[in-house]
Amino acid sequence: MIELSIADGVAEIVLNAPEKLNSLNEAALGELGAAYDDAAAAVRAGTVRALLLRGEGRAFCAGRDIAGVDGATDDVSGYLDGLLTPLMKKIAAFPAPTFAAAQGACLGVGLGLLIATDVVYVAENAKIGSPFANLGATLDSGGHWLFTERLGTHRTLDLIYTAELIGGTEAVAAGLFSRAKPAEELLAFTRAAAAKAAAGPTQAFNASKALVAQIRDRRLGLWDAVALESQAQAGLSATADYAEGFAAFTAKRKPDFTGR
Repeated sequence: MIELSIADGVAEIVLNAPEKLNSLNEAALGELGAAYDDAAAAVRAGTVRALLLRGEGRAFCAGRDIAGVDGATDDVSGYLDGLLTPLMKKIAAFPAPTFAAAQGACLGVGLGLLIATDVVYVAENAKIGSPFANLGATLDSGGHWLFTERLGTHRTLDLIYTAELIGGTEAVAAGLFSRAKPAEELLAFTRAAAAKAAAGPTQAFNASKALVAQIRDRRLGLWDAVALESQAQAGLSATADYAEGFAAFTAKRKPDFTGR
């Protein structure tokens, strides 16, 4: 159900099981991880400089595929700690800019995949929240962190207790994700953004990606962040793209970045 294609510097990974709203079982998580490994190898080979993740059909990903799962014997730790968390870390550490186009249901594991992605564009018809009270379960896959960080404690628990879902426009207005687009425009818009990033200075993008992660995870203050920015800039000054950017600026032409 996981498809990977590469064209013009962009790797596109597709969750392709629309008949089950792209829900993911253990095998599918393994396939998805392998697709990211293959795409990362293509980055190292110089053929990929950005990645796009999307779901086929009317949903991005409705969460874990629980068909056939017996709640009394479910190895939930094996699924979440053993498979999903390592996958989310792999996605977050991908060595190039990552984008996601998300429509319809973005729940549970699906929400976790979006949390781990650099830039998320959602359709106005996206459905985001925590319907898991209906299963006697709770929000997982990083959902508590995202909602508490962006929505505050009261709105987070309101969504959890009521099992209500919010749409893409509201999610973007609340700061959960980057932009909301009409569903029919979402994929083309995201592909264009990924293509633009693929033509950019990959190492500079990766430096910013690492800085943002440190500011988020270490709760850095202004001057600690400034110091890390200075270190990153000094390192980038030795790259070919840095030299090309300055040369292009001086010559008043468009830079031709190679990602090196």
